[in-house]
Amino acid sequence: MLLRVVMIGLLSIVSSFALADKKRYEFTYEITITNITRGQTFTPQLVVTHSNNVALFDVGDLASEPLALLAEGGDTQPFTDLLLTLGQDVGEVKTIPGLLGPGESISTKITANPYKQPVISIAAMLIPTNDTFVAMNSVKLPFRGKRVRYIKAYDAGTEFNDQNCVNMPGPRCGGQGPSPESRDSDEGYVYISNGFHDLGSVDENGNEILKPAVYDWRNSVAKITVQRVR
Repeated sequence: MLLRVVMIGLLSIVSSFALADKKRYEFTYEITITNITRGQTFTPQLVVTHSNNVALFDVGDLASEPLALLAEGGDTQPFTDLLLTLGQDVGEVKTIPGLLGPGESISTKITANPYKQPVISIAAMLIPTNDTFVAMNSVKLPFRGKRVRYIKAYDAGTEFNDQNCVNMPGPRCGGQGPSPESRDSDEGYVYISNGFHDLGSVDENGNEILKPAVYDWRNSVAKITVQRVR
């Protein structure tokens, strides 16, 4: 009986050490983002490792305020602030600074505990657009080696897609963001973006309407490579 008690005690100690080791265990990943559009630029890119309890958005649902701010103006700070309140459900949150133009790539490193934060998400606004963003939402991290994914653009559904430069931020248009009328006529839910469709020209006030021949896209807009490096 005494031997059994001792063995149970030893097993408990071993299990405790194993659990503690899992909690400390971290992998490092190199993330490479490539813009594969012809005419769209990505704003600074939000990158986060997290648990399956977290998602940046759900297709078909109303966009959160942090998502709306990212999709309409490229601001990652509200999302960062929100994610940092989620404790152990989030591993590391970072923003890759600067714009990523068509055909360009950029890399960064990020850490995650595979027992607590087994997935990764990435998001950035496409400019010039009204409220379109590129996103990889809750994709499983590789235990070893690397994974390559081609990812889509989504519409936040928070601004009417008028393709009007006056309502689009960024160096190409320099607009002020959505007008109140634009907010009133938005779609109201997140969906896969259907690109640009207006033929382009100018509105009644002389503001430029962007042409799909230059700024439209089809299928994927980014190539994402995730590789475990340690």
